[in-house]
Amino acid sequence: VQVVESGGGLVQAGGSLRLSCTLSGSIFSINAMNWYRQAPGKQREFVAVMYSAGITNYADSVKGRFTISRDNAKNTVYLQMNSLKPEDTAVYYCNINQGSLIYWGQGTQVTVSS
Repeated sequence: VQVVESGGGLVQAGGSLRLSCTLSGSIFSINAMNWYRQAPGKQREFVAVMYSAGITNYADSVKGRFTISRDNAKNTVYLQMNSLKPEDTAVYYCNINQGSLIYWGQGTQVTVSS
């Protein structure tokens, strides 16, 4: 499975961005699709997950502002980010759980200016 993120960029505080994570290769038995982020000097942290049944969960820091969704026809999972804050600045990574295997993308930079 190949995982490619896109959609990052520079946005002012209060703005919005939509990240995309496109999958290719042997896409089957996907258990969960996750978004993580890593800010400079900090550990990578969980942001959001969508399980195969469509159930979602979010980190408290983004709840109510971020929404994870998917388009099965496009093999793509999205992260809609609204009301962005400077503390949301990070490299955002897509993570796919396929059985016991985990695949990561290369990340996309999101920078929120104050």
